[in-house]
Amino acid sequence: MSVQTEREVDAPLPKASTSVGIDLGITRFATMSDGTFIEPLSSFKRHEVRLRRYQRRMSRKVKFSSNWRKAKAKVTKCHSDIANARKDYLHKTTTAIAKANALVCIEDLQVRNMSKSASGTQEQKGKNVAAKSGLNKAILDQGWFEFRRQLEYKLTWRGGWLVAVDPKYTSRTCPACLHESKDNRMTQAKFECVDCGYANNADVVGAMNILARGHRVLACGEDVRRTKVVKPRRAASAKQEPAEVTKQGEIHA
Repeated sequence: MSVQTEREVDAPLPKASTSVGIDLGITRFATMSDGTFIEPLSSFKRHEVRLRRYQRRMSRKVKFSSNWRKAKAKVTKCHSDIANARKDYLHKTTTAIAKANALVCIEDLQVRNMSKSASGTQEQKGKNVAAKSGLNKAILDQGWFEFRRQLEYKLTWRGGWLVAVDPKYTSRTCPACLHESKDNRMTQAKFECVDCGYANNADVVGAMNILARGHRVLACGEDVRRTKVVKPRRAASAKQEPAEVTKQGEIHA
């Protein structure tokens, strides 16, 4: 027998008092607005050679034979190792960030659009297909969507806030004088403002602009396209991973 009850739960207060902006990337998985960064795991890239070897072996077997099933089990195990390593890495990373900060500002990245195929159609062939294919693989290997999902509910558990802002021009706008120009981004890693001369790592500049944009949204409701503010509403058990926090509890007898 199961009895369900509903009760009001006070929203938790964050223990941390700091805020941080995060710029996600491939060379650096996450660059913080304070200048620190987190190296990427790239679990698929680490296991890619072994996975291909197992897949080639499986392709040479007679389908549904005993040897084919053994080879398939190795391929499945390799895929499982890749997924588990990525999940463990993301859990440790998001837990550390959620514990250390009350406010986290990130980019509202459209991962599905960013990782679309560039092969084109029969009438109109794509350009730089091989390079785009490698970029797509690297983007999906990072697990940006899962990173945001985990960070959202872990901050909610602790009474924190997650603000997702429009990523447009965040890495080519000067945080010192707010001058925006593509010439500010000299290389993929180097930023130097052509107006005031401010110089820093381009990913750090992006993270600083993301944090500043998130502050403006919370302070005065600045209209930033696609901005989403996730605020804690109710507490939930830290032993669960709900898609959204509910205030319903169950008593089982």
